[in-house]
Amino acid sequence: MMKGYFSWSVICFYLVLECTMNRFVKSINKVSLIQQIIIGLIIGIVTALYVPDMANELALLGVLFVGALKGIAPILVFFLVIAAISKHRSGQKTGMGSVITLYLLGTFLSAALAVVVSFFFPTTLHLAAGAADAAPPQGIAEVMTTLLKNVVDNPVKALMSANYIGILGWALILGGALRHAPMNTKEVMESIAQAITTVVGWIIRFAPLGIMGLVAESIATNGIEALIGYFQLLVLLLGSMIFVALVINPILSFVYLRRNPYPLVFKCLRESAIYAFFTRSSAANIPVNLDLAKRLKLNPDMYSVSIPLGATINMGGAAITITIMTLAAAHTLGIIVDIPTAILLSIIATIGACGASGVAGGSLLLIPLACSLFGISNDVAMQVVGVGFIIGVLQDSTETALNSSTDILFTATADYAKRGYHEDWN
Repeated sequence: MMKGYFSWSVICFYLVLECTMNRFVKSINKVSLIQQIIIGLIIGIVTALYVPDMANELALLGVLFVGALKGIAPILVFFLVIAAISKHRSGQKTGMGSVITLYLLGTFLSAALAVVVSFFFPTTLHLAAGAADAAPPQGIAEVMTTLLKNVVDNPVKALMSANYIGILGWALILGGALRHAPMNTKEVMESIAQAITTVVGWIIRFAPLGIMGLVAESIATNGIEALIGYFQLLVLLLGSMIFVALVINPILSFVYLRRNPYPLVFKCLRESAIYAFFTRSSAANIPVNLDLAKRLKLNPDMYSVSIPLGATINMGGAAITITIMTLAAAHTLGIIVDIPTAILLSIIATIGACGASGVAGGSLLLIPLACSLFGISNDVAMQVVGVGFIIGVLQDSTETALNSSTDILFTATADYAKRGYHEDWN
């Protein structure tokens, strides 16, 4: 008798718990994901300021969130590209030419803006020894060689190391080979891609907790003291990146769309830049952009390739960092920069930024490459890199936010322009 009563008690407890959880989940879902992220952001800031010991414990949430996104992103890109290419029909236009044009033009204009800003507001640095231990590339040729080598990297190694150039290259080849495969095989690849996309959606639902942990750990660890000494440099860097996001990118979108681009711009900033700012990883933000592309009803044949490609070559924020930091070093040393040299610097920054993801250390380690244009020694250039690491908590976050949100913006711009799509973007 007691055994039966105990069993019924367990069943009733389970039903009550399930009912309570369902109500809890429904109540949470009534609040938009962006609002949840803002709440998590506020909690993280308050915790870091008033309970720093707890902030270090919350950091685990951020580590798990970023780790999950980074872990799923290479597999997602691999199967999405294979599925898209295998279904591609001969003569079917994807609009990739327009996307690549926007990527390269946006990156060059970002570098050119950085030159203009540096001329009007010249900045000097307090250089000190002890910059970075990593070795920078010695020239554009080395950057491009690394990029080409990554294309033919071992596919398994490429997946394990998140080498997106290699992942894209092999996925394109396998997808092309599967174009002549039976329809059942193509459907299997499509099903796998959809399953992984579903998993990405589950991970993104934990973004409020992840961002809460990231911001709590960042503020508790770095604080703001180290940034005060480089306030003017930070203003130039962040101001230039914000100008690109709110002025240059919308102008480029308007040229293609011939309509008000700001609803689309703000949607991309709101739903892509926020994630990228706190994760500080373009790779981790690829699943976020792919999810947004799907909700924007973009062409899968386009965005499955353009988004991971953009994480590699669409580097407007990196071009700004390379240019402003290099010119700051030139101004510090009293080097006169003429207009032809400035134009050449913009081109070098554009090419270097496109290869930044193939170089350990990203955009900062490409600064010595640009400094070599002015004959600045490697020792001095690496001290500039050290300054970059000091302000990296804000510079790198904003740079990643600009780069990643521009990926989805330019992809959407090219796709909508090709199809004449005019749905409300709000």
